[in-house]
Amino acid sequence: MRLEPVEGDADEVLPRLRAVLAGEGPALGLGMVDAAAADVPDGTAAVITTSGSTGIPKSVVLSRDALLASTDATAARIGEGAWLLALPAGYVAGLQVCIRSLRAGHEPVVMDGRFTPIGFAEATLALPTISRYTSLVPVQLSRLLEAAETDMAVATALRAYAAILVGGQALPAAVFERAQEVGAHIVRTYGSTETCGGCVYDGVPLDGVELAIVEGELRIAGPTLADGYLGDTELTDRVFVRDATDTRWYRTGDAGLVDDGVLRIHGRIDNVIVSGGVNVSLDRVERVVKDVPDLSGAVVVGVPDPQWGEASVIVVARGAAFRRSESMKLDEARRAVGATLGSPARPARLVLVDELALLPSGKPDREAIRRAVTAMATTRTD
Repeated sequence: MRLEPVEGDADEVLPRLRAVLAGEGPALGLGMVDAAAADVPDGTAAVITTSGSTGIPKSVVLSRDALLASTDATAARIGEGAWLLALPAGYVAGLQVCIRSLRAGHEPVVMDGRFTPIGFAEATLALPTISRYTSLVPVQLSRLLEAAETDMAVATALRAYAAILVGGQALPAAVFERAQEVGAHIVRTYGSTETCGGCVYDGVPLDGVELAIVEGELRIAGPTLADGYLGDTELTDRVFVRDATDTRWYRTGDAGLVDDGVLRIHGRIDNVIVSGGVNVSLDRVERVVKDVPDLSGAVVVGVPDPQWGEASVIVVARGAAFRRSESMKLDEARRAVGATLGSPARPARLVLVDELALLPSGKPDREAIRRAVTAMATTRTD
């Protein structure tokens, strides 16, 4: 079967996607670094190449069956209807919005240009007056909630959806609570390109999806798993493994636990720094920091430190929501982190930036943020 590159623009993706779902035409090559056509296994619907926040490209092979299994499981959980595409169609979350809408018999409404609260409200009005759905990343939801405080049209749009799926990264508790107060129906999702997007909703796996914790790492099984990585058998064999019963599992690299049937993620196993000889999970630090008022949009990165070897730094965008001095807010964050995770985990600095670097998917570009903070520190010492 042939794989042909396609730009991530919805106008180009949608007609190609219709053919793929009908079992016709070549597979979609989305985000491909190498723009040449290639051969892929029969049944492949799309290959999505994404570098994620680490900057290491991976080309994930997704079959038609896996994508449809994910779409059908989502419909069984939250219902089906018309979808608003507010994410790039070239990423798995955006692609799934397109598939869900087409499967329900509706053309997705596509937001044009840069995401804005006003644009979101206008696009919502263009949806049919049936059950409405959309997918967002946390930063988009935060912008909508901030705008909804003074713009009734945005607040009304948020309440118009039967469900708003929010994924890509952990949703801060404070943002979730604000959304509930506005009346938005938020569903927190967990998943990755390797699982055809979100496969765990509000901590509960979709039908057919299995979870297991092996040596502290979350593993996922079920019909939504990717076939592997294009042209990288070694990585495929390392990430997708089989157990004694021949069940195929995806090793997520996330630390977590399943408590009374509900999944709780603690962060990336490999997103750890060693500060003063103590292992510190940056994901856990960031989770605590995000619950501090005015820091729900913060990102925590690790940087070299002359005293401790490595240290964590809070990076947050300037804005009207940042109402206190940097030193006061840093002290508040350090107290919260120290009380929850211990003093070695306390962030060393708080850095204000004009705008956080983002990946095209809307997630923070952690590597770019880390490099920028490191360069700032170097500049000050030179």
